[in-house]
Amino acid sequence: MSDTSRPEATLLALSPLDGRYAGKVDALRPIFSEYGLIKARVKVEIEWLLALAAEPGIGELPAFSAAAAARLHALADGFSPAHAARVKEIERTTNHDVKAVEYFIKEQLADDAELAPALEFVHFACTSEDINNLSYGLMLAEAREKVVLPAFAAIAAALRQLAHAQAGQPMLSRTHGQTASPTTLGKEIANVVARLERQIKQIGAVELTGKINGAVGNYNAHVIAYPDVDWPAFAERFVTSLGLVFNPYTTQIEPHDNIAEIGDATRRANTILIDLARDIWGYISLGYFKQRLKEGEVGSSTMPHKVNPIDFENAEGNFGIANALFEHFSAKLPISRWQRDLTDSTVLRAIGTAFGHTQVGLDSLAKGLGKLTVNPQQLDADLDAAWEVLAEAVQTVMRRHGLPNPYEQLKALTRGHGITAESMQAFVESLALPADAKQALRELTPGGYVGLAERLAKAI
Repeated sequence: MSDTSRPEATLLALSPLDGRYAGKVDALRPIFSEYGLIKARVKVEIEWLLALAAEPGIGELPAFSAAAAARLHALADGFSPAHAARVKEIERTTNHDVKAVEYFIKEQLADDAELAPALEFVHFACTSEDINNLSYGLMLAEAREKVVLPAFAAIAAALRQLAHAQAGQPMLSRTHGQTASPTTLGKEIANVVARLERQIKQIGAVELTGKINGAVGNYNAHVIAYPDVDWPAFAERFVTSLGLVFNPYTTQIEPHDNIAEIGDATRRANTILIDLARDIWGYISLGYFKQRLKEGEVGSSTMPHKVNPIDFENAEGNFGIANALFEHFSAKLPISRWQRDLTDSTVLRAIGTAFGHTQVGLDSLAKGLGKLTVNPQQLDADLDAAWEVLAEAVQTVMRRHGLPNPYEQLKALTRGHGITAESMQAFVESLALPADAKQALRELTPGGYVGLAERLAKAI
């Protein structure tokens, strides 16, 4: 693990996640670091040993006493960075990371009179991928529940609060960059909440799968040693006991489809937030939002007046890096030559990097949202300068009452011409409409032409 307590460590870090942004990913570091991976491997190996000892059909490995089981649990639960350093020291000799974990466990338990005779059942009938796939499943499950979903939920909650607060604030829409039928600021934020929460559900719904079926997925070693044990049923009980979903059909490797799925779901959520960050960036440029100032901050090294939307730019950039990695995971991880190749191994080690950049993006976005204040004067001014947006309303009422060529009349009035409140009112007065319909159009303003936007925003 990176020593982020030392300033020179962060200055010399190759990755910004261990340097500039180290503090923003502290919650992920114990999970996705190499320490986190080794700790997960130790847990899987210990739980496998305990499960084997509890199986009556494996007579050479009697059930452990409570004291022996407690010692095994203590080794897994109390696994420390110092323990991980010892595993790495062993790996320098074995040149094999999972074998080093096996040797470490045997080394730690060799002095126990009850456990020492059972040590050859550590890693029994396993290939390294049996341990690795379950370890990554545990890491992903922990990160999802403790870090990823809470961080996305916090953004959704902040956006919902903004949507409700600004539900009735009229805002000029822009389709194709041109003035369009008005909305409310709250409704536009509500759109994002609805999209984001759907993807949060998708992230949470991904089944994190696992297998423990040996070198090519057929329980070859298991059956030759203990032919009377129902190994598929045993494996399923074991995998589900870890909180994962059992995958009964694999080659040597669990095919990683689940990692592609959770990466794709996270990528979609990130993309929604890129869309939001760009829109808010634009609204800040239009003056719809102001940003609270922080004493001592500098917006530009040469232009003292500037307050740049840097948090939204930082969020967009980090979400983009994360999505590039997630896209590669989706394209690469489900593919393996024949029964096994090792190209997935180095790619899997970057999972924490993808979630790390996602976390930095979420942190920056939350920071940016916290600085925003709405500028209703600018929102109202833009609406008041865009009376042409009422052309839709007027021609629709004309259609209802059977007036001739309503679309064409409004097109002639508004397209390419400056429309004012007075010119729109004069046109309405010229129409042969029922009195109540004409009166409703007389009273209509751009800021009042928002349909059900306020109701929709409050309902999110």
